[in-house]
Amino acid sequence: MITMYGIKNCDTIKKARNWLDNERVTYNFHDYKVAGVDKAKLEEWVMEHGWETILNRSGTTFKALDAGDKAHIDAEKAILLMITNPSMIKRPILDTGRETIVGFKATTYENALQGVKA
Repeated sequence: MITMYGIKNCDTIKKARNWLDNERVTYNFHDYKVAGVDKAKLEEWVMEHGWETILNRSGTTFKALDAGDKAHIDAEKAILLMITNPSMIKRPILDTGRETIVGFKATTYENALQGVKA
């Protein structure tokens, strides 16, 4: 089963969900704000993509951190920041069962989801 991870009111999430719906792709939606995200899942994503890709440093939540929290970030610190502040997780993360895709580009989704559409 395909799972999209994100925050319901995020504009990029809305675009990605619209694309999946229009393409008739069945998926579950996991909202970080409602259900949180566990450390093991974050560790998987960081191992696959690197913490630099998974930690959203361009968002307002990260920018609002004090300088000490922004300094000397490594994988472990990034995971702790994301557990505490799920808004800092790059969105969306789509788990196809074979791979995870970070962010949304229609062409990337199209290529990754060939053969799974209804």
